[in-house]
Parts: sequence; C-alpha cells; structure tokens
Amino acid sequence: MPKMKTNRAAAKRFKFTAKGKVKHRKAFRSHILTKKDTKRKRHLRKDGLVDSTNVRQVKRLCPYL
Repeated sequence: MPKMKTNRAAAKRFKFTAKGKVKHRKAFRSHILTKKDTKRKRHLRKDGLVDSTNVRQVKRLCPYL
C-alpha cells in the first residue's frame, strides 16, 4: 500500500500538541487593525484549539504530523 500524502495547505495551518490536540492561528489578525481594540488584538495573538468535532478531519489531512 502506498504512503498517504499530507495535504500541504493543512500542514501549514495546523500544529499538533503532545496530547494530540490541534492548534490553529486565529483569524481577523492580518489587516484593518486600527478599528479593533487592544484587548481583542491581544486575544487574537494566541493560538486557538480546533473543535473536537473537526479534529478527525484535520488528522486525516495530516496523517504524519
């Protein structure tokens, strides 16, 4: 059986923790930052966790990460 291919787009967007949870970067942080308050921008800096309902899909896209 051939090796599975990793989806490169997904591999660049997601990282896996040691316990198998999936981290992602939060949206709305790239531009138009002047109208967003400091608290909102600060919270967007931190990585978010992928919801448990979507973890299986991400792991299927990145079988070796």
